[in-house]
Amino acid sequence: MEGLLTRCRALPALATCSCQLSGYVPRRFHHCAPRGGRRLLLSRVFQPQNLREDQVLSLQDKFGDLTCKSQRLMLQVGLIYPASPGCYHLLPYTVRAMEKLVRVIDQEMQAIGGQKVNMPSLSPAELWQATNRWDSMGKELLRLRDRHGKEYCLGPTHEEAITALIAAQKKLSYKQLPFLLYQVTRKFRDEPRPRFGLLRGREFYMKDMYTFDSSPEAAQQTYNLVCDAYCSLFSRLGLRFVKVQADVGSIGGTMSHEFQLPVDIGEDRLAICPHCSFSANMETLDLSQMNCPACQGPLTETKGIEVGHTFYLGTKYSSIFNAQFTNVYGKPSLAEMGCYGLGVTRILAAAIEVLSTEDCVRWPSLLAPYQACLIPPKKGSKEEAASELIGQLCDHITEAVPQLHGEVLLDDRTHLTIGNRLKDANKFGYPFVIIAGKRALEDPAHFEVWCQNTGEVVFLTKDGVMDLLTQVQTI
Repeated sequence: MEGLLTRCRALPALATCSCQLSGYVPRRFHHCAPRGGRRLLLSRVFQPQNLREDQVLSLQDKFGDLTCKSQRLMLQVGLIYPASPGCYHLLPYTVRAMEKLVRVIDQEMQAIGGQKVNMPSLSPAELWQATNRWDSMGKELLRLRDRHGKEYCLGPTHEEAITALIAAQKKLSYKQLPFLLYQVTRKFRDEPRPRFGLLRGREFYMKDMYTFDSSPEAAQQTYNLVCDAYCSLFSRLGLRFVKVQADVGSIGGTMSHEFQLPVDIGEDRLAICPHCSFSANMETLDLSQMNCPACQGPLTETKGIEVGHTFYLGTKYSSIFNAQFTNVYGKPSLAEMGCYGLGVTRILAAAIEVLSTEDCVRWPSLLAPYQACLIPPKKGSKEEAASELIGQLCDHITEAVPQLHGEVLLDDRTHLTIGNRLKDANKFGYPFVIIAGKRALEDPAHFEVWCQNTGEVVFLTKDGVMDLLTQVQTI
């Protein structure tokens, strides 16, 4: 441990433990600044009281089976709280992480020309009846009637709505295409058996994009562009993923791919060829022949959690709603469409599932609710004199490291020992935990710094801490 003291100036490698990629302009992220001061205090963060394992099990018994690691950890740490079967309260840490994820999604979608819209969740039955999905989707649709007897559903997806919107624009030209329109909204599906917490619920957040092109060739280019953006997204988050051929299902179209995170609790069975780039959802294959159709080599099977899905729709929806544009010859032509989904809340839960230990939450570093947690000494302890030092460090970080404004949390529960608060910090998964212990009373003071994503622990001076944290990249 003593040998690590000399590493204060050789910090860029340590900063990479947070897996945060450069190349994006840091943005300030404000959230509930405490009244009367600029420090963010842990004692003021709303969350359920710390839950024991038996309390989590008892709590979940009211709403369904406790079936996976991410569900158990998110309940125990206080990231979510059950509201009804398949529906959860998203608490402050989770909302912060989700807002960061949406920012990453916005960056990737807008980098390829995406424009953000927001469509109503309440969708008229006649739109769905026009495509025959009012009946074909069956009980999956959450349906209701208004006071006038008019039927609606709470949208699980928005192909009908967006196509009707485009069809209402009567003077579109090929020069205006392509359109890449997307939203991030709540979606609703009447799951017969909600489970796995946020991985399979009845109410959830999704990013859905709908594209309109002037030709099949242009639509294919757009399809590839969006798939590449999805690959970039998951790579930035540091998540190991696989893109697999998939069934078009109730959405329809002629081509479909899923983006899967390989994990044992996944509900999808995947076939992957270790010798070439072929991969597919097992439901698309003839199970009597388990050789790779591309190279004839044997396929290996694994399980995965679907976190993204893309579809090439062609004119399936544009022909029904007559979504046309004027082509280069001045003639009306049907738009070629694609649709592309990302499960926002599902990505959060799936990332926790694949990155966390059995006892501690681990986040993609870009999505961690707070980047650093500072732990002062216990009140009345021999080290209490160091409390002022870590308070000053907290203020200095906030002032001198712009990208960490609003990202540093001070654990002011000084009635607890450092050990108990470190245990909590480990469970919450802050990328960096900075402790003022015995070494903080030295001259110069040294702070104990935990890099949670790698388990590295170093003792750094104030300047060393600042050098480390200035390397951190945020959204």
